Amino acid sequence: MRPDGPQNNPHRDASADGRDVTILHASDLHFGVPHLPVVAEALLRFAEEASPAAIVISGDLTQRAKVREYRAARDFLDRLPPIPLVVTAGNHDVPLYRVWERFFTPFRNYRRYIAHRLDTVLDVSGEGDAPGLRIVALNSAAPRTAIVNGRLSDRQLDFAAGAFADAPKRARQVLVVHHNLLGPGGEDPVPTLPRAQHVLRGAEEWGVDVILSGHIHRTHLAWGGGRPAPGGRGVPVVVTGTTSSSRGRGPEKGRNSLNLVTLDGSGVDVTVYLYSREAGRFLAGEQHRFPVEG
Repeated sequence: MRPDGPQNNPHRDASADGRDVTILHASDLHFGVPHLPVVAEALLRFAEEASPAAIVISGDLTQRAKVREYRAARDFLDRLPPIPLVVTAGNHDVPLYRVWERFFTPFRNYRRYIAHRLDTVLDVSGEGDAPGLRIVALNSAAPRTAIVNGRLSDRQLDFAAGAFADAPKRARQVLVVHHNLLGPGGEDPVPTLPRAQHVLRGAEEWGVDVILSGHIHRTHLAWGGGRPAPGGRGVPVVVTGTTSSSRGRGPEKGRNSLNLVTLDGSGVDVTVYLYSREAGRFLAGEQHRFPVEG
């Protein structure tokens, strides 16, 4: 992978000892009517320039789970640079109005065009002294019981617990789900994934370094679970907005965003990138650091 990244990435050279590892986090591409091809092309260019250790796309690749939308999504994924890729399904990746299909074969098109497995584990080896990653993605889409808010079953949480317990030594641990585990608050409250606090407590017990999600079409960065204080550090929760659709919400209405998430031995750095129509590219915006308590 190339050592150079976007010129406006303040964290790319932050750790000279090679112990940092960076993830490009995008979400909610929504291939279909709301998809913005020009912004998707900017995402491809950004991925090439950033050369992260891994790319995570946290759900809603399509708008209505149609074959033509999945084909377009598959073509897009195939154009990404040859970097480890993690994708999970979102509520828009199962049919809403095709009720028979939603109840009996809801993930047929997702399995055919994106990935057969719905809950996945990916290990990314670190370069040189870097510790590498273990990324566990859980499918929070629940087409039969909770089409909008999603669900995670006890079986899936047991799967995640086992995967993190078996992680390679020193690997940074990342949990990916589509649905948000925290609400952004403010004047536009958004429901969270049911049993969100239970999931957050589990993630803290498993030693998860950061949780990546989407769904709410706006950026939200916060601690989940405990607080970074004596007795409980909590888990950083990083939600990105919609990366390539016209469906941004709240403060990101009409905007598109993605994150660069950098993990090192002392915490997690997040840089939010917003698409600029004038520049025709994603430009760095808000920066946030989640420090690890000693």
